Amino acid sequence: MPERVTLARYLAEQRPETRGLDELSGLVQQVTDACKGIADAVRGGALRGVLGSADAANTQGEEQKTLDVLANERLKEAGLWGGRAAAVASEEEAEAVPAPAGQPSGPYLLLFDPLDGSSNIEVNVSVGTIFSILKAPSEGTASIEDFMQPGTEQVAAGFVVYGPSTTLLLTLGNGVAQFTLDHGAGEFVLVNDNVQIPAQTKEFAINVSYQRFWEAPVRRYIDECLQGEDGPRGKNFNMRWIASMVADMYRIFTRGGIFIYPRDANRPDGRLRLMYEANPMAFLAEQAGGAATDAHQRILERAPEQIHQKVPVVIGSKEEVDRLTGYHQAS
Repeated sequence: MPERVTLARYLAEQRPETRGLDELSGLVQQVTDACKGIADAVRGGALRGVLGSADAANTQGEEQKTLDVLANERLKEAGLWGGRAAAVASEEEAEAVPAPAGQPSGPYLLLFDPLDGSSNIEVNVSVGTIFSILKAPSEGTASIEDFMQPGTEQVAAGFVVYGPSTTLLLTLGNGVAQFTLDHGAGEFVLVNDNVQIPAQTKEFAINVSYQRFWEAPVRRYIDECLQGEDGPRGKNFNMRWIASMVADMYRIFTRGGIFIYPRDANRPDGRLRLMYEANPMAFLAEQAGGAATDAHQRILERAPEQIHQKVPVVIGSKEEVDRLTGYHQAS
């Protein structure tokens, strides 16, 4: 039997003996502890009374589910108490939330999408949590401007999938590790310390219902995939689309693929949020040997202009991302 390595032990073994990374490990632990509670609520579903609408909308104007609200509150509490984060920013809230008065202001900033794919809750499809951690530029109270850092400045990122098993993918900037939650013991346990996205793939994930709005390079790429072994790609492709980014991306981290949420005639800025979804996923993808662009440039190099900024996303197996990005750059 391989030696059992818990997340707490993994974090302890990763950090040098400096206060900064010690605090980072503590913040990651607090976030993942909150995710354990969210996982329990998701597992309970109707038995926990957490399904259905919260009869409210988030700052994006999207309907909030009861679980959206629960997950948001769990993660806010995890980030704001304990003195490890100066402020948190959530996809569900208009403004960043500073650490409470009287609490120590930590050296980090926490961003999160508390429940990605929440429209799938009632149909029992996998949902998840995405998070990103930045260094706070200065000591003391953080402002919204402090969050305006490119993705290259992330010091940690991860996502949790609440599926048949509860799975965490995490990077501290030195590769990607995968953990599975042992619900009985209440611990995330390491199952793969070197996750790698295959460079080549035969799968793509895109919402084809928007095909009539796509730009020409996206049409070209998907048309070539659909032509299969008789077309210019010389191989057959399968389409996969779960409408839950965490679920689609977990599949790509596991067996390769490309996830595409492009800009189109209806969404000229794309659909996904740069700070809460694109940046952490791009950081993880690059650390696992994949690639991530906005179809023209590396996502991690984009300078954010506002906290809820949207961005087109092309992410996954490097050869496929490079191909589609090249089509855009040549158009």
